[in-house]
Amino acid sequence: MQVKQKMYGFYKEAMERVTSARTVSAFLEKGVLSVPEFILAGDNLVAKCPTWSWEAGDPSKRKSYLPADKQFLVTRNVPCLRRAISVEEEYDAAGAEVVLDDDDGDGEGWLATHGVQASKADDEEDIPSMDTLDIGKSDGIKSIPTYFTGGKKEEDEEEDIPDMDTYEDTGDNLVAAEPSYFVAEEPEDDNILRTRTYDVSITYDKFYQTPRVWLTGYDESRMPLKPELVFEDISQDHARKTVTIEDHPHLLAGKHASVHPCKHAAVMKKIVDVLMSQGVEPEVDKYLFIFLKFIASVIPTIEYDYTMDFDLGSTS
Repeated sequence: MQVKQKMYGFYKEAMERVTSARTVSAFLEKGVLSVPEFILAGDNLVAKCPTWSWEAGDPSKRKSYLPADKQFLVTRNVPCLRRAISVEEEYDAAGAEVVLDDDDGDGEGWLATHGVQASKADDEEDIPSMDTLDIGKSDGIKSIPTYFTGGKKEEDEEEDIPDMDTYEDTGDNLVAAEPSYFVAEEPEDDNILRTRTYDVSITYDKFYQTPRVWLTGYDESRMPLKPELVFEDISQDHARKTVTIEDHPHLLAGKHASVHPCKHAAVMKKIVDVLMSQGVEPEVDKYLFIFLKFIASVIPTIEYDYTMDFDLGSTS
């Protein structure tokens, strides 16, 4: 498998050298992006979701067809609270996957990436009814001193207060003032939820003419995550099939997990066709929002920012 992957990498690199980057739009026809469209969509993502930003990358790996300061997009320290396999087990227990917005029954709706647990009837039984509450009219509202004196009469309370005229200052009541302060101690349990985190980056793949997602993981102690452990946070339908471990095209250090882009154009074309059939012509600057939405089905527990409200495009 590794030999085949290396041979394919050499072929892909050679083809990128001899072919020029796409400059003509084919978004609606093929689901691909030209370089100017990738930059336009990236600018829109950064503007609408400030957690994303453009990066220049390592100068030695700079791509000449991209602006020097806009080589790729990245969002850092993205939390990953749970392993993807644990979520999938819950899906199976709850009735597996659910397709949303499938009014025609043709399976073209959105695939739900977060399960919804059925509410328990017992929860409603625990809620007390206002009819069963015993609110009597015979008990009046007690005054505040009554609660502090345990039911004593106010006359008895006033007799207990010493008279300042009978107070004699003997000096015995003076106590040397001592500094009052708290000593801070390191708690045994800091109650901080420690989770895996990811740096998620998006590059432009010149060969496939689509965006490509890369994952750099860190464990609960902020130590780099071994690439093979990243597969725990990837949908098992895609792990070791469409996700590969490769060198990042703009960074020098370490290996990175990547969602292979060989099917990206076909998926985006299908989404475009569905939207067009509903009378919506998607605009190319919204490409990355749609793209990240379907990538969420591959990495369902990595909670990156793409959920802002936006218009997909013009309605005919």
